[in-house]
Amino acid sequence: MPVKITPLENKPLGAKVTLPEGCTDPSTLNEEDFQTLYNALLTHLVLVIPGMENLTPKSQWKLTTMFDSSCDQTGKSYGHGKEFRHAQSVLRKDGTAIPDQPQVQVLGQGTFPPGHYGLDEITLTHPTHFTFHKDPLPEEKCFNKNTGAKDASNDDLELTRYYRWHIDSALYKLSPPVCTTLLGIHVPPHNRLQKIVYEDNGDELNLTQGATCFVSGANAFDLLSDEDKELALHSTVVYAPHPYIFISPAGATADGLTMVSEGKEMALDKLPEWEEKYVKKLPLVWTNPVTKKQHLQVHGCCIYQLILPDGSVLELEEARKKAHKLMRPAIDPQHVYAHSWDKGDLCIFFNRGVWHSVTGQFDEGEKRLMHQCNIASGNDPVTILSPEE
Repeated sequence: MPVKITPLENKPLGAKVTLPEGCTDPSTLNEEDFQTLYNALLTHLVLVIPGMENLTPKSQWKLTTMFDSSCDQTGKSYGHGKEFRHAQSVLRKDGTAIPDQPQVQVLGQGTFPPGHYGLDEITLTHPTHFTFHKDPLPEEKCFNKNTGAKDASNDDLELTRYYRWHIDSALYKLSPPVCTTLLGIHVPPHNRLQKIVYEDNGDELNLTQGATCFVSGANAFDLLSDEDKELALHSTVVYAPHPYIFISPAGATADGLTMVSEGKEMALDKLPEWEEKYVKKLPLVWTNPVTKKQHLQVHGCCIYQLILPDGSVLELEEARKKAHKLMRPAIDPQHVYAHSWDKGDLCIFFNRGVWHSVTGQFDEGEKRLMHQCNIASGNDPVTILSPEE
């Protein structure tokens, strides 16, 4: 039986993968089955393979590299590079690396004993809006011990937020990875519901604790007006040098789409040494090589400038405002796939076609452990215009 792809029911994107009988490691798929998997990823944007809790870090790394022949196949490169652990980076607490497979990061919450794939005792911290947003929600609304969610009214659910809508990428020197693989090894039960309340219009989205949220960049593009589509197709995003250090003193907007402009960013001359030639200037729209759809792909938190079609430049604050305006419609609740984790779920997502965000928060003593892998590509994404464009 060949690999089977089943679109997720009543979800705006995503599909479930059933591996061929007897196959327990997707990195060993034959060429034909892997091509089916590749085409499915770029079509459905998020794939879920259940029952993968025993997938080794080596197999996860190998599978991740299979989606991009241009990426480093030697096993030395992680998509964020060494800067991932810089003391001033907003990513510095986001996990630790597997010693024998450093491209695979261990993410989660809580303290775990020695022995996990060669690691000593590790303490993981789940990223939350409390540490990243300018104005976080009151903690009493986020920790009401609502473990009996099935018996609770919607008004009683704990509040959470989208932590940061983003694309996995260093956005300096290295090219954005084609895909990310994310494996749930120790996950919270589904009985604890939380909700996101959209502070600009009151919309709500219910989700399980620690759900990972995805939206389609293609849908984000389709939601634009004709005028904004034309602008997006011919605009270029300039990212800040060492962007995760640059934004570290600032706070994010309540929806996690971008940063609040208060002049708190680190001065360029205070950043680690950088070179202009390594500053990433990427198209605002990336063309899907399989479906040929146009995807609005921008990391709104790390944007520095936006070069418009006429050559004019929007500086930091205005660039953020424009990015937010273009991105906001795509995160309406009906467009969001909030993945509720089961133990052993392997999520593969097309990092050049979706944005994703962490959600939720954990009480003291609660645990979560994930393996994540992405590898910097050898090529930047491009916009391919049709003749009429």
